[in-house]
Amino acid sequence: MAAVPAAALAVVLGTVTPRQAWEQTRTLLPVVAFLALILALAYLCAKEGLFEAVGAAVARRCGGSPRRLLAGVFAVASAVTAVLSLDATVVLLTPVVLATASRARARARPHVYATAHLANSASLLLPVSNLTNLLAFTASGLSFTRFAALMALPWLAAIAVEYVVFRRFFRADLAESAGSAPEPAESALLAGPRVPRFTVVVLALTLAGFAVASPAGLDPAWAALGGVLVLGGRALARRHVTPRDLVGATAPLFCLFVLALGVVVQAVVVGGPASELGRLLPEGDSLPALLGVAAVAAVLANLVNNLPAVLALLPLTAPAGPAQVLAVLIGVNLGPNLTYVGSLATLLWRRILHRHGIEADLGRFTRLGLLTVPATVAASTVALWGALRLIGA
Repeated sequence: MAAVPAAALAVVLGTVTPRQAWEQTRTLLPVVAFLALILALAYLCAKEGLFEAVGAAVARRCGGSPRRLLAGVFAVASAVTAVLSLDATVVLLTPVVLATASRARARARPHVYATAHLANSASLLLPVSNLTNLLAFTASGLSFTRFAALMALPWLAAIAVEYVVFRRFFRADLAESAGSAPEPAESALLAGPRVPRFTVVVLALTLAGFAVASPAGLDPAWAALGGVLVLGGRALARRHVTPRDLVGATAPLFCLFVLALGVVVQAVVVGGPASELGRLLPEGDSLPALLGVAAVAAVLANLVNNLPAVLALLPLTAPAGPAQVLAVLIGVNLGPNLTYVGSLATLLWRRILHRHGIEADLGRFTRLGLLTVPATVAASTVALWGALRLIGA
C-alpha cells in the first residue's frame, strides 16, 4: 500500500528514470523468485508436520529442564533459520515453541525471545537464510559454498554469544519450570508426531542442490524449485494443500513490496542522500575497517529497517569486494535485534505473540538487545576477518 505508490511516484517525478527502475527490478527479480520458492518450501515442510515433530523431539529430550529446552530451541531455531530462512523461524517455529514450552511446563519467555533473536542472528550462514543474504550473495560474486564457508564462523560466533547472554539474562525464568513435572501419562503426549522422513530427505537433497548448483553454473533457485515441485506435488495429490494455498505461501504481496522498495531505494541513491553514507564507510578489509562497516550497517538497519539499509549499502561496498559486503550483512542481520523496527521479521514476531495472547515487553527486548547486539556484531566481524585470512575471499 505504501511502497508501490512510492515507487510509481518516484518514476513520475523523474527521481528515477523508467529505465533505471526496470534495471533495478530486473536485478531483484531472481532474488525475489528464490525467496518465494524458499517460503513455499518452508510452508510445505510445516504442512508435512516437520516443525511439530521437531518440537516434540526437543520436549522429550529436555526432560523437564528449562535450560535443556532452551538449548534445544537454540539448536532447532538456528537450523531452521539457516536452511529455511528466518521467516520460517518466526512464522512457523514460534507457535511450535510456545506449545512445546507449555507441554514441557517451562516458562515460554526465554524460548520465544530466542526465536526472535535467532531469526536474525542465525541467518548469517547460507544465502537462503535471509532476503538480505540473497541480495548480498548476488552482490558479492561468491559461490554458494564459498559464501557458506566464509560465514560459518561468524554464524557460530553470533549463536554462541546469544546463548551465553540468554542463559544469564533469563536465569530466573530458566531456574524453574512454570509448573510441576509432567506425569507419566502426560509425558507420553510429548512423543508427538514422528519426523516425516520423506520431507527431511527432500529437504536434504534440496540443500545439497544449493551447494552443487553454483559450481555447475546453475542458479540455486532450480534446486529450490525441485524441492517445491516434489513436496508440493505430493501435498496436492494427498489434498493436504490447494493450489491457492501454494500461491499464498510464496507471499506475492511481500515480493511485490520488495521490488517496489528496490525502486524507492534506487531513487534515494540516485538523488544523492544515500551516497553520503559512503563517507561513513571505512576502506579496505582490515579488522577495524570491517568493524566500522558492520557498525554503520547495524545502526542504519535500526534507523530505516534492514532491507532498505542493505539495498542502500550494497552498491557502495560491492566495488570493494566480498569482505565489505559480508560485513554489511553482519550489521544488517544482527543489528535488528536491538529494536522492533530493525527487521520485518521482528515486527511479525510481535504480531504472532499478540495472536497467542502474549505481549512482548519493549523494555526487556531493548535491554536484551543492548547486551547481545554489540557483542554479536563484534564477535561475528572478528570471526569474518579470521575466515577471510584462513580461506580468502
